[in-house]
Amino acid sequence: MVLRTAGPWPALFSYLRPHITNRDDMLPKYKRILLKLSGESLMGENSFGMDPNVIAGYAQDIKIITDLGVQVAIVIGGGNIYRGMNEQETGIERAQGDYMGMLATVINGMALQSGLEKIGVYTRLQSAIKMEQVAEPYIRRRAIRHLEKGRVVIFGAGTGNPYFTTDTAGSLRAIEIKADVILKGTRVDGIYTADPEKDPDAKKFEQITFSEVISRSLKVMDMTAFTLCQENNLPIIVFDMNKPGNLLRVVTGDNVGTLVK
Repeated sequence: MVLRTAGPWPALFSYLRPHITNRDDMLPKYKRILLKLSGESLMGENSFGMDPNVIAGYAQDIKIITDLGVQVAIVIGGGNIYRGMNEQETGIERAQGDYMGMLATVINGMALQSGLEKIGVYTRLQSAIKMEQVAEPYIRRRAIRHLEKGRVVIFGAGTGNPYFTTDTAGSLRAIEIKADVILKGTRVDGIYTADPEKDPDAKKFEQITFSEVISRSLKVMDMTAFTLCQENNLPIIVFDMNKPGNLLRVVTGDNVGTLVK
């Protein structure tokens, strides 16, 4: 298998070389995952839009785990293109703004799809809003069949309804496809007692329960999404997606990020 590196991701190849040569010893802990990415994560160092190097790096990480047999579904936000939450600032009605944000998630999904297919990963982009020229309609049984065939399935357009975040879409789709875990890729390496970027004394949790997250008012996901996971006993792992190789470490059971269960 040939690996390509791009931009700031050369460490990926050096990290993965010993694992690839001994791939029979690499047993994934999770068979089917839902990877939740924020739209902002695609910006890299840019203030808007996408960084091709970030997309290429994410694609490489995802390819590695699919080569190990992990079934991968993905939900991406749209905040790097449009975030329609604040009606007072934009002057756009909330429902209309949310639909605009849904379209942004499809654009991000198409970009990641292109990055994956460029390195030989078969993908399907499914949209909760009908747009047959660019994406399949979301059909649960079809999505599961794609996963069983080893294709990466990217879910776009959120839930298809305004007033619901892509976190909620991620939780809902994970439950529908019977994923083993939600992997929430962020720019921090887990859940802390406070924002580690603002509070140097913030302490990281290695593991935490759903009830403790609620009692401490920690922000992992929006409450609708979080409650869906709690009620369906779906664990969440929050980890740093921007560190090359972290996704592989998570799916093979390394102690990376914070586990919520």
